[in-house]
Amino acid sequence: MIDRPARHPDGLGAYIAVTAAYWAFMLTDGALRMLVLLHFHRLGFTPVQLAWLFVLYEIAGMLTNLSAGWIAARFGLTSTLYAGLGLQVLALVALSQLDPGWAVGVSVVFVMLVQGVSGVAKDLAKMSAKSAVKILAPTADGGLFRWVALLTGSKNAVKGLGFLLGAALLATLGFTVAVLAMAATLALILVAVLLAMPPGLPGGRKGAKFAQVFSTSANVNWLSAARVALFGARDVWFVVGIPVYFYAVLSDGSAEGNRAAFFMVGTFMALWIILYGAVQATAPRLLRATRRPESELIAAARGWAWALAAVPLVLTAAALASPQPQTWLTATLVVGLLVFGALFAINSALHSYLILAFSRAERVTMDVGFYYMANAGGRLLGTLLSGLTYQAGGLGLMLATATLMVAASALAAARLRPHDPPAPTP
Repeated sequence: MIDRPARHPDGLGAYIAVTAAYWAFMLTDGALRMLVLLHFHRLGFTPVQLAWLFVLYEIAGMLTNLSAGWIAARFGLTSTLYAGLGLQVLALVALSQLDPGWAVGVSVVFVMLVQGVSGVAKDLAKMSAKSAVKILAPTADGGLFRWVALLTGSKNAVKGLGFLLGAALLATLGFTVAVLAMAATLALILVAVLLAMPPGLPGGRKGAKFAQVFSTSANVNWLSAARVALFGARDVWFVVGIPVYFYAVLSDGSAEGNRAAFFMVGTFMALWIILYGAVQATAPRLLRATRRPESELIAAARGWAWALAAVPLVLTAAALASPQPQTWLTATLVVGLLVFGALFAINSALHSYLILAFSRAERVTMDVGFYYMANAGGRLLGTLLSGLTYQAGGLGLMLATATLMVAASALAAARLRPHDPPAPTP
């Protein structure tokens, strides 16, 4: 069993160090995604080819999450955090070696492999940070929900800044210099974390078995299924379709127009992620989580999922009514996707709290790893469908697919059952 550390200043220091390292990682992760997407779109890659660039990233994330919980239980949470940061530095350095003279097929395979390493890195860091919250967070007065929301919300705000940073670096420094600058910065942060990390996180235990990563909890399994559908519904439009559509609408084909389009697309994607993070960080207050039992929060997860499904349904109707790009459609998409982001953040915050509430302390890294394997599976599904649906049926098919996936998430959440007794009637 993992020994839970006493909640003392060192524990808070460990939480701060983990959060700072996670922020640095997610800043580079967001920037790298935008750099790769816009750089290769500018080189003439089709939506399906762009989607393939991220496929191994998501597959690697699934496999990493499946094993990361066991690795952390076996070797300790700090080991997986350091490994994640180090692998991301290597991935950035490798990506700087991309040769524009390579054939398209060679470039796709190379970037897929490097993105695979980055996917491993990201999910090692994410699993470490999320599991640390369960170990270190105070349990009184809704402390767990507040700390989870703060970590996840702030992470998404930082990742949003990364999207803007990636677009800005591509427009000003170019692809190669940008990734090398990010690699150097992240390497310095890794060294600082190695020197400054205080005690407070548990070490490993030799008796941890790999077979234990598969959850036997019905709640964990159904919540993981809901997570697959939820994140698939986001990435089906987020990864390829909407950035490519906005770039096509905003760019006039000139060098100056292309640079302006980079900034505008990057700004929108950054604002979306920052809004998502801000709402997620305030979710405990919005949901009055400290005064509500687990049963009510489970019911809220179902209700908010159905509310979310209404947004892509409306956007699908708008896209079908206007097959060609028009100003009103672009404006509707911007507003609608921002509303989607706010509702998506509440759904995601509820999921992130419930997985820790459902997990036992002695197997938290394994349950969290299994859950984020499902998260990566949803992103993989969404990534594949993003290129395919946009190329096959445009905005209408892509947004209709998102609607169906949110509905599937709501149906999975309907199978969750509370552990706590119902609140007494006043």
